Parts: sequence; C-alpha cells; structure tokens
Amino acid sequence: MLYAILCYNDENVVGSWTKEEDDAVMAKLNVVHEKLAKQGRLGPTARLLPTTAATTFRKEPPLVIDGPFAETKEQLLGFYLVDCASLDEALEVAKDLARANPGTGSYEIRPTSIFIPGSGIT
Repeated sequence: MLYAILCYNDENVVGSWTKEEDDAVMAKLNVVHEKLAKQGRLGPTARLLPTTAATTFRKEPPLVIDGPFAETKEQLLGFYLVDCASLDEALEVAKDLARANPGTGSYEIRPTSIFIPGSGIT
C-alpha cells in the first residue's frame, strides 16, 4: 500500500537555516531517500515552497486568497509517497525521516489510493 508521509514543521525555523545547515539536513534525508529508492519503495517526493507563495481557494463563498491561511503553528513543508506493507512499516520510515530532520515538527501518515482518470486504475 502507498502511504503519504506529510512533513510539517515551523517554516520560519526551517527558512532561517543557513545554506550549510540546509545542505546538511538534505544530505541526511538523502540517506533515507536512497535506502527507500534501492528497495523500490520510494514514490514521488516534493519540498514545497514557503506558504508565502501559496494561494488558497475557498469553496463557500468562492474566493481566492493570497497565502495559505491555515490555522496552524506548523506548515506542510513537503511529502513522500512510500510503498509500505503496513502502517508500522510506514511509521518506521517517518521515524527515519524525523531522525534526519532536526528540531520539532510532525509527520502525518495517511494511506493513499491512486486515481488516474480514464485508466480504470483506482
């Protein structure tokens, strides 16, 4: 099963890292990425730009707003899609990612399904 592992942290803290600090964190994360890739379990990953680059579309009433406007202390900074046999296995991947990424924050782990319109794949 594919699990989405959503990475949350305070983007002000992450954004304040020097290039050297950021490069060091990314190098540690790359160790986890390479392990999962060699096992054929790593799907798409993304590091999101800051929430200042976000736009929000509210459904009711229809409204487009600059910014994320989420009521939260942490922001979604990126995500992984990882093929895991169980939730316990997905939790182990999240723990590996957490060990590579300093500071506070959280990882939301959510089972996913694939939907490709017109393909019959769900």
